[in-house]
Amino acid sequence: MNKVHVHGLFFVAILSLAYTQLINGKSLPGCKDRCGNVTIEYPFGLSPDCCYGGYNSFRLTCNETTNKLSAGSMQVINYSHSGELRVLKSRSLACYNSTQLTRQVVYTTSLANLTLSNKNRFTAVGCNTYAVMTTVIGDRNYSTGCLSLCDSTPKESGICSGEGCCHTSVPKRSSRFIIRSRRFDNKTSVNEFNPCFFAFLVEDGMYSFSSPQDLLNLRNVTDFPIVLDWSIGEQTCQQVGDSKICGLNTECSDSITRAGYNCKCKTGYIGNPYLPEGCQEHYGTLPCNCPSGFNLNVTTNSCMRKVRPEYYVWTQIFLGTTIGFLVILLVVSCVQKKMKHMKNTELRKHFFEQNGGGMLRQRLSGAGPSNIDVKIFTEEGMKEATNGYDESRILGQGGQGTVYKGILPDNSVVAIKKARLGDSSQVEQFINEVLVLSQINHRNVVKLLGCCLETEVPLLVYEFINSGTLFDHLHGSLFDSSLTWEHRLRIAVEIAGTLAYLHSSASIPIIHRDVKTANILLDENLTAKVADFGASRLIPMDKEQLTTMVQGTLGYLDPEYYNTGLLNEKSDVYSFGVVLMELLSGQKALCFDRPQTSKHLVSYFASAMKEKRLHEIIDGQVMNEDNQKAIQEVARIAVECTRLMGEERPRMKEVAAELEGLRGTKTKHKWSEQYPEPQEAEHLLRVEILSAQGDTNAIGYDSIMNVTRLHIEDGR
Repeated sequence: MNKVHVHGLFFVAILSLAYTQLINGKSLPGCKDRCGNVTIEYPFGLSPDCCYGGYNSFRLTCNETTNKLSAGSMQVINYSHSGELRVLKSRSLACYNSTQLTRQVVYTTSLANLTLSNKNRFTAVGCNTYAVMTTVIGDRNYSTGCLSLCDSTPKESGICSGEGCCHTSVPKRSSRFIIRSRRFDNKTSVNEFNPCFFAFLVEDGMYSFSSPQDLLNLRNVTDFPIVLDWSIGEQTCQQVGDSKICGLNTECSDSITRAGYNCKCKTGYIGNPYLPEGCQEHYGTLPCNCPSGFNLNVTTNSCMRKVRPEYYVWTQIFLGTTIGFLVILLVVSCVQKKMKHMKNTELRKHFFEQNGGGMLRQRLSGAGPSNIDVKIFTEEGMKEATNGYDESRILGQGGQGTVYKGILPDNSVVAIKKARLGDSSQVEQFINEVLVLSQINHRNVVKLLGCCLETEVPLLVYEFINSGTLFDHLHGSLFDSSLTWEHRLRIAVEIAGTLAYLHSSASIPIIHRDVKTANILLDENLTAKVADFGASRLIPMDKEQLTTMVQGTLGYLDPEYYNTGLLNEKSDVYSFGVVLMELLSGQKALCFDRPQTSKHLVSYFASAMKEKRLHEIIDGQVMNEDNQKAIQEVARIAVECTRLMGEERPRMKEVAAELEGLRGTKTKHKWSEQYPEPQEAEHLLRVEILSAQGDTNAIGYDSIMNVTRLHIEDGR
C-alpha cells in the first residue's frame, strides 16, 4: 500500500472542496490568499494581522519550498466555513524482531484552539497488536483503543473487522492526544508477515484495509487525513450579540461540536461570511460565483443552469420506480401482517371454544361459589415458559397427555399439563378438572394456577411439586425407598383427610374416582398433594351416587363400581384402601410376578391377614418393635376399606379419624365386630383377568403426570 492508494480515497472530496474555496474564498486586504493549491480564507491567515484572534488562534504556515500549508506540524488539506479543517497526521508504530522491540514511534499532538472531530476513527493495523489513544478533553483524560489478534495472514480486506485491522470511535472536543501501539504478547509466529504494528487517526471512510500489503508496507504511508473542528470564540451567538464577526447577509449558528459559533451565508448568497462585506447575492453576473447547479457562461459572463445528462434522468426514473416498488411492498406487508393478526385472533377464538372455553364459563357460573382464581395464560407465555415445549422440560407422559416444567416471567416454577393432540375426549376431562378444583380449597390438594385454551390443545398450569409421586418413592427408580413409618402414616392421614374433605366438606361433594399412589404428589417436606381430578365427579346434594361409564385404573378400581356402574364415595374408600396396602407392603397394586390368585394386592393382603402371616408382606423398612400394633391397626383399616360390598366399608371421615388417632394414642377397633372377616370374592378375579391386558405401572409425574388409564367404554 502506498500514498497514492491511501490518498486516492478522498481525492475527489478534496478536489471539490478546493475548487469551492478557489472560486469563493477571500482573505483580508493585503494578505496572501494562496499556498500551493490551497486557498487561504479569513478567519485563517499566514500572519497575525491576517488571521482572526492574533498569533495563536487561526494562524497557518506556508512552506515556500514545498508550497504546503500547515497548522502547527500538520499539513492542511482544506477547510470549510462550517467549522471543519482537514489535515494530514502521522501514524505511530512499534517494530519487533523475534525477541524484542527494535523501533517505536509515539506521537503526542497538541491542537491548541482546534479540537478533534468525532468523524475520525482510531485505527490499529497488525496481527497480535493492541493500540491505545489517550486524549485530553478540558481537564479530563480519556483513553480508548482496540485489539487485533490473528495467527496467520487475514484473508479479507476492506472494513476493519478485528482480524489484522481494528478501529473504534474517538471523542469529539479533544485538544491533545497520544497514540501508541504495542505487541500483545511474545508470539513470533506473525513476525514473518507482520514485523511492525501501526496505530493512527483517520477520517471515517478514508482508509480501507488491504491484506497482506498493509501488514508489510503500511510504514511506507506516513500520513492520514483527519478532521478537526474550529469555531469563533467560546460563546454562543446569543451571548456574543452584536459583537460577532459575521459579515453582511450572513447567519450565525452555534457550533454543535464545540464551544463558540460559526457564520454562514444566507440562502441565495455566496462569499466569505467572516469578512465584513459578508456575502453577495448571486445573479449569475459575477465570474466564478455560480451557485450549485449552474455553470459559468464565459461568453455572456452569466450563470446558466446545468443540463442534466441522460444517465441522470434514468437514475431519477430508476430511483422513483424503486421507491414506488418499496412503498407497495411496505403496504402489502402491512396488509398481510394485519390479516395474519386477524386470522390468529380468529384461530385463538376457535381453539378457545373447541377446547371448552364456553363450557368452562357455563359450568363455573352454575357450579356454585368458586374458591380459586383461574388465571388465563396466553399461547406465547406458555411457549416461553416451556422453552418451546423442549423435550428436556418434560416431567412425565401418560394417558392425559404430557406434563412440562415451566418457568414464568417472575421466575416461579410451575407444572404445565398439555392434552394429547387429536384426543377430543381429553377436553371434557380438562374442563372437568378446572371445574372440580374451583370448588376445592385444601392444603393437601395440588393447586391449579390457571389454564390456556387458545392453543390447539388445552393446557393446565399447576403449582410445581418437586419431589415426584408417592408411586415414585415406593416403587420407582428416581428416589430411594426410604420412607419411614412416621412418613407413611402421616402421608396416609393427609390423603384420608383430603378425601374426607372432598366427600363431606367441599361446597359440592366430590368423588375423585382415580385415587392411586401415582396421583399423590410429594413436596420437599414429603407433604402429600392429591392431584389429577380429570376423572372426578361433583355429586349433587340430593344424591348419594351417580351412574356413569366405568373409568379408573386397574388395581385400584372398586369391583362394585366396575360391576354396577354406580359411583359413590365408597369407590374412593376402596381405592384408598389399596393405597394403604401399598404404603404398608411397599408392593404394587398389581404384580404379575405373584401367583395367579395373588396378582391383585388386595387378594394378596387379605390372604396374608386371614392366614396370620401379615408380617411376611409388610415392608421391612417400616416394621420395628414399637410400631407393630399401629401397623396391625392400619392393615385392618386397609382390609376394611377394600371390602367387596361398598356398604360394609367405612366412610372416609371415619378412616381419617381412625388414622389420626394412631398418630397419638391407639384407637380401639370400631368395625371388626360389625362386619365379618374379609373374604376373597370371585369377581375380584375378573379385575385380575382384565389387568392382564395391560400394565398399569406409573410412567412419570402422573396427574399432572398421568399413568395409562383404563377406559372400559368411551365416554363417562
